Amino acid sequence: MPPVINRRGFLAATAGLAATPMFAACTRMQWQQANAGTGGSAHVVGPYGPLAPVADFATNLPLLLLPEGFQYRSYSWSGDPMTNGQPAPGSHDGMGVIHAERRGDELECVLVRNHERGLASPIAAPAQYDAQVPPGQTYPPGGGTTNLRFRGRNWLGAEPSLGGTLENCAGGVTPWGTWLSCEETLLDFSAHGGRRHGYVFEVRRDPAQTTGKAIVDMGRMKHEAVAVDPVTNDAYLTEDERHRSAFYRFIPKDRSGTPGSYEAGGRLQAARVVGRKNADLCAPVPGESYRLEWIDLQEPDASPGMTPLGFPFVFGAASGAFLEAWSKGALRFSRGEGICHHAGKIYLVDTGAGPGLFGRCGYGEGAVWEYDLRTEMLRVIFVAGTQLVGDNPDNVTVSARGGMVLCENGEPVTDEYGPGTRLLGLTAEGNSYTFAKNNLQLSPEQLLAAGKHVPPGDYRKAEWCGACFDPAGEVLFANIQVPGITFAIWGPWTKGNL
Repeated sequence: MPPVINRRGFLAATAGLAATPMFAACTRMQWQQANAGTGGSAHVVGPYGPLAPVADFATNLPLLLLPEGFQYRSYSWSGDPMTNGQPAPGSHDGMGVIHAERRGDELECVLVRNHERGLASPIAAPAQYDAQVPPGQTYPPGGGTTNLRFRGRNWLGAEPSLGGTLENCAGGVTPWGTWLSCEETLLDFSAHGGRRHGYVFEVRRDPAQTTGKAIVDMGRMKHEAVAVDPVTNDAYLTEDERHRSAFYRFIPKDRSGTPGSYEAGGRLQAARVVGRKNADLCAPVPGESYRLEWIDLQEPDASPGMTPLGFPFVFGAASGAFLEAWSKGALRFSRGEGICHHAGKIYLVDTGAGPGLFGRCGYGEGAVWEYDLRTEMLRVIFVAGTQLVGDNPDNVTVSARGGMVLCENGEPVTDEYGPGTRLLGLTAEGNSYTFAKNNLQLSPEQLLAAGKHVPPGDYRKAEWCGACFDPAGEVLFANIQVPGITFAIWGPWTKGNL
């Protein structure tokens, strides 16, 4: 297979090429002064107590650090056989529970899991979007999704559900029980017999019913995630392109809320701060808020282009949707990542918010925004000013009890438990605490005994992805992207807010 470059490493390596110092007015000192006395976010002791290594029920390996009383089972490691005998694809990413029903005393859940893969061995799913091998390459688009089933405390199966896509990063669950899988790319193979990429696809519970049809009206961009308002069935979308990241809303033509209704098309809009053209929200202050309005976009499928001269902070390619939105005064984030809906609110993660090295705005540790669907107010509820508070949070979910979990996508934070990426909980006050920690240190002997087919190594720097709860709030599902493992975690949730 072609070599894989870590996304975070690539961004770090190329950040200096993109930054324009003459526009980098967001210095660390200015940001600290702005945050002085605001009661900014802190890292606190969690309600569940200290963490310790816990053995996996499936392999008996101490893969995770968890609070006392919590247990877990790993499943569908990269390379494990699926129900059709095909090896499970790697690069596990966004994930959601799309269906749940009681089977006697046990709850059975169906999940859809993204695989953020580029050109690679194809996922042999019933629905295929693009099977063309680009000129000079060995593999076709190797991204897509797999469907998983979990009952009680046991995994039941995994099967492919979508193939032929690229860089399926995150997505979102629909109120009608399907999954929206998002491509985080702008690659275009149409000149060579392939297809354009950068779209959203709907995945059904029965993989045979998945169409593989791109929902073009949801825009062509480096999509990250989607959250659906269950009242209106409008969808809210994030874009992951540093400094060229708008906040979008899709209004479907068909509001029936049924599988395939989004495939009928609709209208794409971008958010704009009322009374403030092209608001730059890359350096948020805890508690700041804005009222939003929405701009209609005429060309959601427009090809990417170059940012205009004088564009702040960066000069380079941007999605056609962003360029139209910006020309009409839309706001921008640093890098829009995870998004979810809970109780009439949309929660949006900007993974790069704040000042970074040399004070460059939008290269910080991240923030969480809350958008009230009723009042149309957007406000900051969490800002990670240091790596300990939060190291580039990415995917986000909210439990049935209203507690928020953030997946870290940064370097392995070293704390009292050693190095490792974390699942963070947020308190009602907007402070973070460590709920779980990545402890993946895999030797050849351990992997052989466990019957796994991933390379040995220290994976404690690998990102968490796809955190989601079952509807009853009994089990938290999550992925570690590399080497590619899915976890189901359960325990005494009522001791805290999750």
